[in-house]
Amino acid sequence: MLLQHEVEQFLYQEAALLDQWRLDEWLDLFTEDARYVVPSTDLPEGDPKQDLVFIDDDRLRLQGRVNRLKSRHAHREYPWSRTRRFITNVMVTEVSGDCLTVAASALVYRIRQQEEAPYIGSYEFRLRRVDGELKIHYRRAVLDLEALRSHGALSIIF
Repeated sequence: MLLQHEVEQFLYQEAALLDQWRLDEWLDLFTEDARYVVPSTDLPEGDPKQDLVFIDDDRLRLQGRVNRLKSRHAHREYPWSRTRRFITNVMVTEVSGDCLTVAASALVYRIRQQEEAPYIGSYEFRLRRVDGELKIHYRRAVLDLEALRSHGALSIIF
C-alpha cells in the first residue's frame, strides 16, 4: 500500500505541475532517456515506430515542446489555457526491480477564451527509481476521443 500511495502522490504532483504551467519542474520528473507518446485517436494501440501518432518525443524533443509552450510564439497557448486534471483509477500493474508500470485514467479540462474542452483518456507510465526518487521513463497518453475535430488540435500536454 505504501508503493501505491507513493505512485498516486507522484502522479498528482505531475498533474499539479502541468495545471500550474510549471513546465520546467514537470520536465525534471523525466529520466534523461524518457519518451512521451500520444497515439492517434483512430489507432490508440499504435506503435510510433510504424504508425502515425500525434506525439512521439524523446527527452530532447520534449524539452523543445516545453520551451515552445513557454514562449509567446506558441499562439494556441499564449496566453496559457487554464487546465484542471483529474487522475483516477491508478494501478501499479507491474514491479520489476526499480521499474514500475502504472495505469491511470484521466480527465483534463482545458478552458480558453471562454470555451471548455474536456479531454478524456488513460495513461501508461513506466516509472524508474533514480537516486531514490520516482522518475518518468515512459509516458503514453491515450485520448478516448473519436477525433480532435471539436478540439481542433492538441496544444496542451495531455
